[in-house]
Amino acid sequence: MALRREAFLDLVRERGAYDTLYEADRAARVVLALLGAHLVGDVRARLAARLPDDFALILLNPLQSAEPLTPERFVRATAAWIEGATEQTATWDVSAVLSTVADTAGDDLTGQVLLQLPTGYDLLFGRPRTTRPPSP
Repeated sequence: MALRREAFLDLVRERGAYDTLYEADRAARVVLALLGAHLVGDVRARLAARLPDDFALILLNPLQSAEPLTPERFVRATAAWIEGATEQTATWDVSAVLSTVADTAGDDLTGQVLLQLPTGYDLLFGRPRTTRPPSP
């Protein structure tokens, strides 16, 4: 069941500490367009089904990416698409949107999404991979 647009944007706005829904909407559109370029097949379709309709369409009709972006390059690309953004503010934007996406998708689907992305995206999704220390 897809989250309603207003509920999704309220979560992004709260996590990103945006003053307006417009700012949350702008961040969500850019980040989801970039994310969609990295996902394929059933995982992308299942994730889109959990998002509000207009955001699902953005995810399904992504910007074209010639190669998978590392998390750092993903943040830089986000900064380039958001007027006035810096890498620091773009990191905030990406994390606000992707952590909301992760909560909307649930742990199983988020795990499948992360498998399609280069290493390091887990932190942007607010889902740091925990590794167990070796036993003494």
